[in-house]
Amino acid sequence: MAANPVPSSERRLWTFHGGIHIADEKALSNASEIAVAPIPKQLVIPLQQHIGASARVLVAVGDRVLKGQCIAAADGYVSAPVHASSSGTVIAIEERPVPHPSGLSALCAVIETDGEDAWAELPEPMTHYAQLDPAEVRERIRWAGVVGMGGASFPTGVKLNPGPDRRIDTLVINGAECEPYITCDDRLMRERASRILEGVRIMRHLLGGPEVLIGIEDNKPEAIAAMRFALGESDLRASAEVVAIPTLYPSGGEKQLIRILTGKEVPSHGIPAQIGIVCQNVGTAHAVAEAVLDGRPLISRVVTVTGRAITAPRNLEARIGTPATDLIACCDGYREQPRKLVCGGPMMGFELGEQGVPVTKPVNCLLALTAAEAPDPGPALACIRCGRCADACPANLLPQQLYWFARAKDFDHAQDYNLFDCIECGCCAQVCPSHIPLVQYYRYAKTEVWAREQEKRKAEEARQRHEAKQARLERQERERQARMRQKKEALAAKAKAESGTSSEAKQAAIAAARARAAAKQQGAGEPTNGA
Repeated sequence: MAANPVPSSERRLWTFHGGIHIADEKALSNASEIAVAPIPKQLVIPLQQHIGASARVLVAVGDRVLKGQCIAAADGYVSAPVHASSSGTVIAIEERPVPHPSGLSALCAVIETDGEDAWAELPEPMTHYAQLDPAEVRERIRWAGVVGMGGASFPTGVKLNPGPDRRIDTLVINGAECEPYITCDDRLMRERASRILEGVRIMRHLLGGPEVLIGIEDNKPEAIAAMRFALGESDLRASAEVVAIPTLYPSGGEKQLIRILTGKEVPSHGIPAQIGIVCQNVGTAHAVAEAVLDGRPLISRVVTVTGRAITAPRNLEARIGTPATDLIACCDGYREQPRKLVCGGPMMGFELGEQGVPVTKPVNCLLALTAAEAPDPGPALACIRCGRCADACPANLLPQQLYWFARAKDFDHAQDYNLFDCIECGCCAQVCPSHIPLVQYYRYAKTEVWAREQEKRKAEEARQRHEAKQARLERQERERQARMRQKKEALAAKAKAESGTSSEAKQAAIAAARARAAAKQQGAGEPTNGA
């Protein structure tokens, strides 16, 4: 077990390169408690709500489903099942618009709710999880469909299984919530701190008992106080600490928060487990507790509905699959027509082309921005090589060079400059005096590289299939030739055997004929009685 953590007053904090200060606008939505959104008439539940393979559908049109029932199973190790978030009837399984930067549609199960909200039979709570095999507890988390709730949506059961060769010394719980406007984690920590810590205790148990550091930006004093109070009442107080960190965007980035709290750097193209750290969001910890202690799958999440275009911004606990329009209606609709509706925060979020898209597990905010909040920057101007983007980049990259390479479609050089270390935080675009949409160029470059790699993989798979086919044909030809040789040898042996038998018969026949001839001659030479 790790040593007891250092008290907050003595803990040293580190800094990361770059970052920017932004007006947070959190007061719009964090003044009121989390409200439960009503059951929508229809739930549109995408089968792909996580990093990894899409879930495999288990229901058919016309089936009645119950709340918490698994409607799509995980299809592979890095995948997550999907559950019905209320009871009703499956009326369609089809492509529907989903919240994604690409704006593309995805396969969804559409459920017409019956208003009963009737639960399916759930598994028994694992209140004695500490006495169970950790693999069994991880399997419960996997069954529940728990994924990262901070936006990455990586299957949590996989992340909590770093492997026997990796010792985890520190579990970092991310409560920073550095994006402007978003307050769902803030309210969750204020109202459900004890439940979050129960999830933290479970994750700590699965990781072998590491030190726990709960990082929260210091612009959330109520959340810090609530978490510290709950920790003081918990048996985790000897092994965990709530750490207030300076407010600086993007301190909630996984690598940046790890740097702030531990001083360690996650390797380029690496993961925190390589340096003995696992990082999880406070919402993920809450979902883990629900799955293990109550046997409940992940079928709802807290969503911030905010922006000055919203009449009454607030945080809502929404069922997965609830259309965004329903949540906006729960906040008394628009006070004025928004210039754009964003999924996520203003920095890393993306504009929704379709306002009826459903809430998914990674969706933490619906942001309706007025023209004053999101003014048109006008056309992008030429890069003046001022270097502000490099100064602001929290990943310590050279955004200007990445921009030139992406623009020139020189993706090899872009990768040489660590394109995939970019976390798409938007700091570079925020400070660019030429209003160049830098992040869009990086996303484009990444997409092209992924497409190229996919083509390479397909070509390699085709080559391997061709070689396997050729090897199979050659093996079959060798086997055919071997069979032909065996057949010829068998025929030759048979012919030889038959030939040998025939020769012996001939010799015997000749000998018999000679014997008869000799006997005849002998008989002809003897005198008769009348001579």
